Amino acid sequence: MSSYDVAVIGSGPGGYVAAIRCAQLGMKTAIIEKYDTLGGTCLNVGCIPSKALLDSSHHYEDAIKHFDEHGIELGEVKFSLEKMIARKQGVVDMTTKGIDFLMDKNKIDVFHGVGSFKDATHVDIADANGKKQTIEAAKTIIATGSKPSTLPFISLDKERIITSTEALKLKEVPKHMIVIGGGVIGLELGQVYKRLGAEVTVVEYMDRIIPTMDKAQSKELMKVFKKQKVKFALSHGVTAVERDGNEVKVKATNKKGEEVEFIGDYCLVSVGRRAYTDGLNLEAAGILTDNRGRVEVNAYLQTKVSNIYAIGDVIKGAMLAHKAEEEGVFVAETMAGQKPHIDYNLIPGVVYTWPEVASVGKTEEQLIEAGVAYKAGSFPMRALGRSRASGDIDGFVKILADKTTDEVLGMHMVGARAADLIAEGVTAMEFRASAEDIARMSHPHPTYTEAVKEAALAATADRALHI
Repeated sequence: MSSYDVAVIGSGPGGYVAAIRCAQLGMKTAIIEKYDTLGGTCLNVGCIPSKALLDSSHHYEDAIKHFDEHGIELGEVKFSLEKMIARKQGVVDMTTKGIDFLMDKNKIDVFHGVGSFKDATHVDIADANGKKQTIEAAKTIIATGSKPSTLPFISLDKERIITSTEALKLKEVPKHMIVIGGGVIGLELGQVYKRLGAEVTVVEYMDRIIPTMDKAQSKELMKVFKKQKVKFALSHGVTAVERDGNEVKVKATNKKGEEVEFIGDYCLVSVGRRAYTDGLNLEAAGILTDNRGRVEVNAYLQTKVSNIYAIGDVIKGAMLAHKAEEEGVFVAETMAGQKPHIDYNLIPGVVYTWPEVASVGKTEEQLIEAGVAYKAGSFPMRALGRSRASGDIDGFVKILADKTTDEVLGMHMVGARAADLIAEGVTAMEFRASAEDIARMSHPHPTYTEAVKEAALAATADRALHI
């Protein structure tokens, strides 16, 4: 029987990063992955492939809608969904092979198969052929991630009634895609197929899209999507989804209590994700889950069994790849006797639509609810020379700062490259910067980052320069 200092179950961003950090710290490490490729949901059927399709469809949309205004004349422009999907798979394959390289470089033993606890220090591994082996591990990290959620009355056939996994490999562009859920996944994939010619209707239970982000972001993104001819049915509770041949009917109740019906040829169910612990045999190790099926952990991310830890989507908190990575490093360094820390308030959230949406820290609604006195400064992207030059004029940057100390409490933005710009907010807030600190920094001109400086000026003393 092979023995290890650490066994990691699951090879997504949390798991593989935890394994690398453990190996860097001198621990003999194994990683167990049930699928043939490493990388988990993020690399295989999540973050990476969805961004590949978003970029391909964005190029196509630019070609048919915007190239002419730049003086680029192409004639008839066509796309091949088959080639887009193939390119997406090529990006995925290249990325997962990179994880194979990192495992080899760091001398991490890789086991393919379903890992399950035999007891607190032994893990059984069953491969696809049913062959079993057992390894011994002084410590174990559970990093098995999440799977798409559904509603109890929806039967996912994975052909017409689909999740994000199937949406990444469709063989045709839908005529009318009904998206249940106005969160990150539904909006990103809805925009992909809208660009390619589908009619898209988003049915959302809440009264706004991206409801966990700042209300101003929801309003701005909704305005942009409506310009792109996406239809919305907000405050609608779905009651039934039925398929009849190539037709899908979605029934919902609106806020007046009236039943409405939507008819399309595909229905994308994107109502969130659930912790995935299937097959782990947690009971054998004495590990508990909460009422949502998540593994219970303490402040050190330890389970009730002190030598077993859990990270990422399988525990409470935002289901984000970079949150899982931070937790993977945190656990590895904790095991090594170091004193790492994670500030969960400063883990940014991003929606990779175009324009992009990004946030860090507290929203305005959260500050109001907590009774925190604050001041706000906003700056529209359309006032930037860089935005006008590129044609990306939608969006804004909004900075929230403490009314007394001027410390930045939140930064929220919609706009071109917001996913990259938000790192400026994270950095500033990690160093407890004030809005004035950001306002006094020289930002290169012309860039989108100037909107951050201008929003900081607006928050400092209502003295933005270019509006």
